[in-house]
Amino acid sequence: MPLRSLLYRRATEPDLITVYLEEAAYAVRLQRHRQARRYTLRIQPNTREALLTMPPRGSLREAQTFANKHASWIAARLARLPKPVAFAPGAIIPLRGAPHRIVHKSGMRGAVWTEVAPDGEQLLCVTGAEPHLPRRVADYFKREAKTTLAAASRRAAGELGVTVKRISIRDQTSRWGSCSTTGVLCFSWRLVLAPAFVIDYLAAHEVAHLREMNHSRRFWRLVESLCPELDKAKVWLDANGADLHRYGVTVEASR
Repeated sequence: MPLRSLLYRRATEPDLITVYLEEAAYAVRLQRHRQARRYTLRIQPNTREALLTMPPRGSLREAQTFANKHASWIAARLARLPKPVAFAPGAIIPLRGAPHRIVHKSGMRGAVWTEVAPDGEQLLCVTGAEPHLPRRVADYFKREAKTTLAAASRRAAGELGVTVKRISIRDQTSRWGSCSTTGVLCFSWRLVLAPAFVIDYLAAHEVAHLREMNHSRRFWRLVESLCPELDKAKVWLDANGADLHRYGVTVEASR
């Protein structure tokens, strides 16, 4: 069989397998990776499921055995995840570090905006039919993330004299941002939930890679020159970064 065909999931191979621990069942998503040399497990905080990476020539039987062996680890890691917060009326969601309460305003055309209540509480107002509210909120955060991160990235790029070709927004789980050799920066939309100094740090980090595609001392000096609050931002992410993945998780996905 040609090697290329081994890199993709077989037609009869399932996307998910199940492991059992005592009376609980846990779904494990499968993926093959061309560079994998062994079976590995990690937890996807945004989907709240286990992801098992398989070598190109790995078998489903070996994957099931590996997952069964680590059932306790899977259960413990999933139990440690912060309680999910769905995008729903009454939910408190941070926006640029400030808590906002979602308020559904029916009887108006679909839109999302922020306002301050008479008592000083910050609100995220969402119109349109209530079943569409989670999607409207998610779309709003993605738009805000792109606008905010694009502005921060271009400020940093201007200071370094480099050019950002394009800004891409995704829901990444393994990293907050990335930079390609072609000048495309990719960020997690969840960064818009974090305070401004964290956003500025991540933008500076990826822009600095346009000069230094490494993490050398020279690279970190560039980042610090762009973001004086680098250390503060790194401490914040270490303490609170995982918590950002709990927002927007549906009840079904968290089970």
